[in-house]
Amino acid sequence: MDNIYEDESDISFTVKFVGRIEVVRPSGFEILEEAARSLKVPDKFNSEKAAKRSKVNIFLTLSGIDILENKTKFLLYSCPLSTVSFCAVLRSSPKVFGFIAQHPAADMYHCYLFQSQKFAPVLVSLIGDAFRATKKEHNVRAGRDLVVEALRHKNKVLQRENEELKRRVARPHIYEAM
Repeated sequence: MDNIYEDESDISFTVKFVGRIEVVRPSGFEILEEAARSLKVPDKFNSEKAAKRSKVNIFLTLSGIDILENKTKFLLYSCPLSTVSFCAVLRSSPKVFGFIAQHPAADMYHCYLFQSQKFAPVLVSLIGDAFRATKKEHNVRAGRDLVVEALRHKNKVLQRENEELKRRVARPHIYEAM
């Protein structure tokens, strides 16, 4: 069941899906533990909990995490890496890991939990590395954007100064005879 496949652009692995649940904060081991406790209680009225522990494929790329149903390859969830705020192995159960991501259209967070017999720490490390690589790329881009904005501002200041100098040169000078 615990298979990891690597392509040039993505990494995929098969794990058991414990479930997804809304959480109150974007990070913390205690949030992960609370989510795990909540998802262990079966709830026949909640379809997400009823479908728990089914096999899923997780596709990890530098743009996001896609969770697909194992047999049908139906996309269950897609989380851009920029929305992921926390990822860890449960302290109370080293075979269970999860991540917390902000909902892309609402001000809420969801915790996604998975079970892997062999690779939970490795998978958390992979997700963390992809998250850090995305943040580093974003910071480099943001740094470039700041430099570009600073240069644009400087250009506007110099253009104004140039216009003022042109006006001064174009004005006829009055010289008084002494």
